[in-house]
Amino acid sequence: MLNRLQNVQDDQWVDWVDSLADNDYVVIDDFLDDSLYRAVRSFFLKKLGHDEFDPAGIGALADHHLDKSRRGDHVYWLDSSVDLELTDVFVVIRELIDKLNRFCYLGIADFESHLAYYPKGTFYEKHVDQFKGRNNRLISMIIYLNEGWKPGDGGELKLYLGNREKLIEPLAKRIVLFKSDVLPHEVMTTHVGRYSLTGWLLKNPADLGFLLG
Repeated sequence: MLNRLQNVQDDQWVDWVDSLADNDYVVIDDFLDDSLYRAVRSFFLKKLGHDEFDPAGIGALADHHLDKSRRGDHVYWLDSSVDLELTDVFVVIRELIDKLNRFCYLGIADFESHLAYYPKGTFYEKHVDQFKGRNNRLISMIIYLNEGWKPGDGGELKLYLGNREKLIEPLAKRIVLFKSDVLPHEVMTTHVGRYSLTGWLLKNPADLGFLLG
């Protein structure tokens, strides 16, 4: 399977990393090639059709609870040892980590990810991607899987950049990377079903994150 990252020149990676460093976020279009995009979207639709998504909660461990007034998405947590149909996707994410470590010196050790489904009329209010008392998440990652998204469909990602705001459309094959503990953000109300693969690049291995914060 073609891996687009293998064809990206170092100069382009430097530009992306500079944008992430200077602006706290970067948007990369056509991150997934067509065949990989179709594979991920097909897997997503299969899990959705089998009702394998659970309502997403707020907080971690003992603080975890449901609050539909703050977020309305449903998630399916991914496991690379179980979800073998997505092996090629996990390979691409690990190659992304290698590139970020090479060009940005972030020291990323691992990642965690889930599929996220926002039914029509749902949203996620303004928040940061870091649990209270923990700092394992370095970079947030969203890969969009929305076929034929158009203006008016909603579900945009709003980033709060100091004294300005940035709206990012959830276009198919687009990836957004941003600093997990720096950028407040929200998911605007969606008027159609909104699909993504969402993840976090971690300072410590995922299993150690609960122990080391």
